[in-house]
Amino acid sequence: MPRNILILGASYGSLLGTKLLMAGHNVTLVCRRKTADLINREGTEVRIKLRDEPEHRVIRSRDLPGKVDAMPPEDVDVSRYDLVGLAMQEPQYNNHTIRVLMIKIAAAKLPCLSIMNMPPLPYLKRIPALAEMDLEDAYTNAGVWDRFEPGLLSLCSPDPQAYRPPGEGANVLHVGLPTNFKAAPFEDEAHNRLLRELEADIDAVRLDGQDVPVKLKVFDSLFVPLAKWSMLLTGNYRCITLQEPQSIRDAVHGDLARSRAIYEHVDAIAQRLGADPKDQVPFEKYAKAAESLLNPSSAARAVASGAPYIERVDLLVKLISHQLGAADPEIDKTVQTVDRKLDERVIAGGFGAD
Repeated sequence: MPRNILILGASYGSLLGTKLLMAGHNVTLVCRRKTADLINREGTEVRIKLRDEPEHRVIRSRDLPGKVDAMPPEDVDVSRYDLVGLAMQEPQYNNHTIRVLMIKIAAAKLPCLSIMNMPPLPYLKRIPALAEMDLEDAYTNAGVWDRFEPGLLSLCSPDPQAYRPPGEGANVLHVGLPTNFKAAPFEDEAHNRLLRELEADIDAVRLDGQDVPVKLKVFDSLFVPLAKWSMLLTGNYRCITLQEPQSIRDAVHGDLARSRAIYEHVDAIAQRLGADPKDQVPFEKYAKAAESLLNPSSAARAVASGAPYIERVDLLVKLISHQLGAADPEIDKTVQTVDRKLDERVIAGGFGAD
């Protein structure tokens, strides 16, 4: 039976959206009106490389069994949907029209699957060791999440690497690293059955008889998506330097011993919270994948382009580590660097100048 999925965010969200469309489900992408008009007129286009093929395949939504539409947040009727995907950067949820939509989603008690790097605050409340911690300072506006029941939020590690190619339309996405989305469970077993249904439908998709990478993998542990924290603190946020941004490869491989120490420290923090070592990705596997990541992270690119706000998983991990009595000078240094670069952008823009 086709499910109706609402995805907030038409850029990265179109990757999960395309996989759902290939499986025969219907997707609504929430975005700016101009982008929505483009998607409704031309559809979406995701470029992805199949195993052992030298070139990327172009997968167009118009050729798929599921139906896609797009609309601005103020036009969304939440009663139409079975599941919500949260695929925007955390600061974007502070936009007024998005906040209004989030209030409607929370009131409708729709299950929400986040594919943000930054975990929604109610999700963290589901982890006993974090439930009473003071973590609000890591969020652009923690109040966005006040109305959500923790059990209705699940987190899906956004491991696949994808970007909008420069000069291309807002409906085009290029997948650079076609790994899997790894989802934690909901509290309600009916919502978990829906997740596993989508998992199986996506897994069954074939293109010209071939398997299509980027699967949805559902786990029983709340901690599986937290494995991404080690990667973000070791690579993505260290792409931000006091000078020009560096690639993820250079951030990781410029000093491999230091990178390993950061990675293992963040892994240890996750284990203090309750993660099983089996929930996590070995450093060697991450370092190998980082060899092919030749561009700065999206966070570093955003800072370099003048963004006043980015997702602050670095700050979140710092707050957690300090409250656990497990502070790390390298993590603190990374947070200090990111803070300084963001402050430079705000001052350069005239905000806070004397």
